[in-house]
Amino acid sequence: MSQKKFSTLRLILGDQLNAQHSWFNDDKDDVLYVLAEIRQETDYVAHHIQKVCGFFAAMENFANALKKAYFHVLHLTLDDTQDDASLPDLLARLCSAYQCRRLQYQRPDEYRLATQLGDMETKSVDIECVESEHFLLPYDDLTQYFRPNQHLTMEHFYRQMRKRFNVLMNGDTPVGEQWNFDAKNRAKLKKKDLAEIPEPLLFETDISRINDRVARHKVPTIGKLDEHFIWPVTRAQAKQLLSYFCEHLLPNFGRFQDAMTANTPHRWSLYHSRLSFALNTKMLHPKQVIDTALSAYEQSNGVIDVAQIEGFVRQILGWREYVRGVYWVNMPDYKHYNTLNAKRALPGYFWNGKTRMRCLEHAIDQSLATAYAHHIQRLMVTGNFCLITGINPDEVDEWYLGIYIDALEWVELPNTRDMTQFSDNGIIATKPYAAGGNYINKMSDYCTGCHYNVKEKTTEQACPLNSLYWNFLNRHRKRLENNPRIGMVYRNWDKQSLETRDATLARAKWCLDNIEAL
Repeated sequence: MSQKKFSTLRLILGDQLNAQHSWFNDDKDDVLYVLAEIRQETDYVAHHIQKVCGFFAAMENFANALKKAYFHVLHLTLDDTQDDASLPDLLARLCSAYQCRRLQYQRPDEYRLATQLGDMETKSVDIECVESEHFLLPYDDLTQYFRPNQHLTMEHFYRQMRKRFNVLMNGDTPVGEQWNFDAKNRAKLKKKDLAEIPEPLLFETDISRINDRVARHKVPTIGKLDEHFIWPVTRAQAKQLLSYFCEHLLPNFGRFQDAMTANTPHRWSLYHSRLSFALNTKMLHPKQVIDTALSAYEQSNGVIDVAQIEGFVRQILGWREYVRGVYWVNMPDYKHYNTLNAKRALPGYFWNGKTRMRCLEHAIDQSLATAYAHHIQRLMVTGNFCLITGINPDEVDEWYLGIYIDALEWVELPNTRDMTQFSDNGIIATKPYAAGGNYINKMSDYCTGCHYNVKEKTTEQACPLNSLYWNFLNRHRKRLENNPRIGMVYRNWDKQSLETRDATLARAKWCLDNIEAL
């Protein structure tokens, strides 16, 4: 292949593994497709080892699939790109080596890559950007719905998407006579429910060669990697995971989607689909996922009720498309918002799980072990803790972006900068998602057996979240007390005795001063 000339080089990034892209309807003879492992992409944050290996394995499998379909493919490993300082440097080298007159790439979903490739200049080579053909809402339509620094409720956007794409609709009326069944999707897992949770479908892919290569190149990583790789790294595996979800998990997905438990170590993903890695690498298309789930719902004879399917559709058609729009219309400034002036460093136990707070310990341990935590663990456990302790959002961003296998900046940044940290002053959320121990106790079994007492807020054994929650609200009172969604909370604070309030703030100060020891 090194002797062959190609008129066109087409770059496929690690999150662009879309077998249905229109590129693959073209003539194959004069086009070279390139997938490349490169240190630029492994080193911008410390990624989970499963994330690095997962992306590399999925890229290799996609390259092999294209080769079997008789496309010309160049799959480069870290061994092949170790002398390339950047992606543009690599592309310039390849265009020269294969005498390409044209370079094409799909629009990246991350601003840094879109800027880097958009600014690239290669002598005697025409550069063209095409769409990734992945999202339901076209990139050029985003500004029809979103404006920079302006709040758009997700619910309003979600209803527009339901109508536009005719999903769960009877004409102009939503199926079930209401748009949102979220009120039915907040059940806590009771003891009898735990035994009924199906085992997650885990794969056993051998990625030892990739892991060895990552280690040999001394790529900085976090987390753990077991002998077998559990995540889907082929389109066939991704479709298998989707089918498993629809058959075994969707019937109870909505009901328990906010629940948390530490008492099901072998059922750690509960009723969640864990399809986000397959979606975010584009092995699966969101329409394919929605259509498959809708088909299962329609054929279930009532086993899957409307509340379950609506809750799932809302995540894909609503939330996923929504955060992408927020991200693109607000970048690059969005990445630097810090409305609450949070400056504290991220505690060391976020990297090892060694904390006496059982909720935090479990959420972090699970993240380190599996590169996964579901949305409430991310929002109301680790995210809430960072919010009420005032952790620098730059450090929060880096942790979330690195530790989760599904984390790409377009989806991670709005979830951390806004939803968990309220750093953008409410472009997405209408209030900060701050909570004390009561919420954790209500939605989980984490508090049972914890070193701290969730019922106390001022003693040495008091759950740190309780005093830290009130301290957060007290610290940001001028900004938040007129917020209609949380104004009542301040009235409850004011009703407490001065002695109680002082003791609560004193306990919070101790917790903040000794945050590494919690």
